[in-house]
Amino acid sequence: MQYVAEQFTSDEATALRPYFTNIDGPVFALVNLPEVVKGALFARYSRSEKSLRRLFLDEFAVELDLSGDITVDASVGVKRAEALYDKVFLEYGDDSVAQLGGVHLACEQASNILTKVLEWGRLMAYLEQSTRYIPYDSRLGGRFRYLRPPEVLESPLGALYVAEMDRLFATYQQLLPRMMEWARERYPKDPGDPDFVYKQTIKAKACDAVRGILPAGTLSNVGIYGTGQAYESLLLKMRAHPLPEAREYSELMLTELRKVIPSFLTRVDRPDRGGAWSQYLMDTREQTQSVANRILGRMEPEDRPGVTLVDFDPEGEDKVLAAILYPVSNLPEDEVLHRVRSLGAEDRRQLLAAYVGERNNRRHKPGRALERTDYRFDVLADYGAFRDLQRHRMLTIEWQPLTPLHGFDLPEAVVEAGAEREFTEAMERSAALHGAMALRFPEQSSYAVSLAYRIRFVMQFNAREAFHMLELRSGPQGHAAYRTVVQHMHRLIKEQAGHAAIADAMSYVDYGVYELERLASERAAAARRSTGV
Repeated sequence: MQYVAEQFTSDEATALRPYFTNIDGPVFALVNLPEVVKGALFARYSRSEKSLRRLFLDEFAVELDLSGDITVDASVGVKRAEALYDKVFLEYGDDSVAQLGGVHLACEQASNILTKVLEWGRLMAYLEQSTRYIPYDSRLGGRFRYLRPPEVLESPLGALYVAEMDRLFATYQQLLPRMMEWARERYPKDPGDPDFVYKQTIKAKACDAVRGILPAGTLSNVGIYGTGQAYESLLLKMRAHPLPEAREYSELMLTELRKVIPSFLTRVDRPDRGGAWSQYLMDTREQTQSVANRILGRMEPEDRPGVTLVDFDPEGEDKVLAAILYPVSNLPEDEVLHRVRSLGAEDRRQLLAAYVGERNNRRHKPGRALERTDYRFDVLADYGAFRDLQRHRMLTIEWQPLTPLHGFDLPEAVVEAGAEREFTEAMERSAALHGAMALRFPEQSSYAVSLAYRIRFVMQFNAREAFHMLELRSGPQGHAAYRTVVQHMHRLIKEQAGHAAIADAMSYVDYGVYELERLASERAAAARRSTGV
C-alpha cells in the first residue's frame, strides 16, 4: 500500500517528535502526554478534517513548554483539554469521549472479597496478587494480612474476629513449611533443573496445598488499567455495593483518579447523575432480594455434580457453520443456515476444519463465527478456583455469597502430608466464625470463610471464548481445582450439547495429570532467561 507522508517544517517536526512515535507514517502512538490531553485530542479529532498531528500543532502545541527535558514529562494543553471535555462530555453527553483516556491504578490491601468487585468490569485489565505463588506467612505492619473492618472490631464480635482470623493465619503459617518439606521428599529434584526452578516449583506446590486455609478477608493487591468510562462504571457500582469496604474504597479510588482524569469522573458524585445511578442500583438489588426471598423461601439445593451444563443450543453447530459461510457468500443468513442443515457429515467436517485451520499453539484461535453459539454452566467449586475463573471477563459470570453452606475441598497433598486434622480444624473455625457474624454482619461474614469452601456461580460464554478459557485453564501449570472444572465443561460440550466437532477443534484442552503443576512453566521461564528470548 502507498501512503502519503505528511509534511512538516523543521520546527514543527521538532515539536512533534516528543509526543508521537513517528511523524510521517499513517500509524503512530501518542506518548509523553497527560491522559486528558490524549482524550481531548481524539475527541476534537472526530470533529475536524485535520490530521491528528496537524490538530496538535494548530490547537494544542501553543501551550507546549519546551523547557527542561521534554521527552520525560510533557504537560501540554491541560487547561484547554479540560475545557473541551466540559463542552463535549457534559454539554453534548458524548460518553464515547471517556473511552479515549486511561489510567494505571494500583489497588493495595483489598480483601479477596473486594478484589472480585474491582475485577467486575469487562473492558479493563487486571493483575492480582496470587495466593498460589506468594506465601502469606509474612506480616503487614506487624499483623497478619487480613482485613479488619472497623464496624466489626468495634462490636462485641471484634475480639472473636481477630482471635479466630489470627488462628487461621497461624495454622497456614505452621503448615506451609511442613508442606514444603513434604513436597521436597515427595518430588526429588531432577539433576537437570536449576535450583531456582526446583525451589519455585516446590513453593508453588506447598502454597497450592494450604491456600485453602486463608480466609476471604486476606489482603491482596490488584493492578488495574482502564478507560475513564470503565472507571466511572466501576465506581458507580462500588458506591452502591452493600459491602462497606467497597463503598469506602471507591472514594479512595475516586480521589486518586481525579488527579489524572478529573473530567472523566465529573458525574460520579453529582446527585442528579452518578448519585441517581448508584441509587438505582441499590434499589433494584434490594427489591430483587425481597422478591427472591418470597419466591424461593427456604429451598435447599439438591445434590448434583460440580459442573452442570444448564443451557445450550441444540442447533449450535449448524449456526456456527452458517456463520462461517455467511461473510464469504452473498446470501441472507437464514438461507445459508437452511443449506447447512442439508450438508453431509464430510462437508460439515471440511468446512469447520478449513475455518479452524492448522493451529500450531493455543493462541491460534478461529474467528467470530464461533460466537454464534453459547453454553451456560452452573459450577460449584472452591473459592480459590472461582477466583481464577472469574478473571475471564469476556463472558457472563454471576456468583452467590461465599458461605460454608456447600462444604470445602480437602487437597490430596494435605492428606498425604499428614496435615488433614489441622486443615479440617481450620475449616471448622472458619465456619464457626462465619456463623457468629452472619446475623449481625451478613456482608462482612464472608471475610471469615476460608478459600477451600465452595461457592456456586454461573458462567455463560460462546464457543470462541471456550477455546480461550478451556485451553488456557486446563494447561499443566493450572491449579487442579479449576483444571477439573474446565475439563468437565469440555466433556459436556461434546457429549451433552452434542457439539463434538467444536469440542474436537479445541485441540489444546489438556486432560493430563501433573503432580508438579508449575514445573514445565518454571523450566520454560528459566530457558527464556538463559537465552534472553
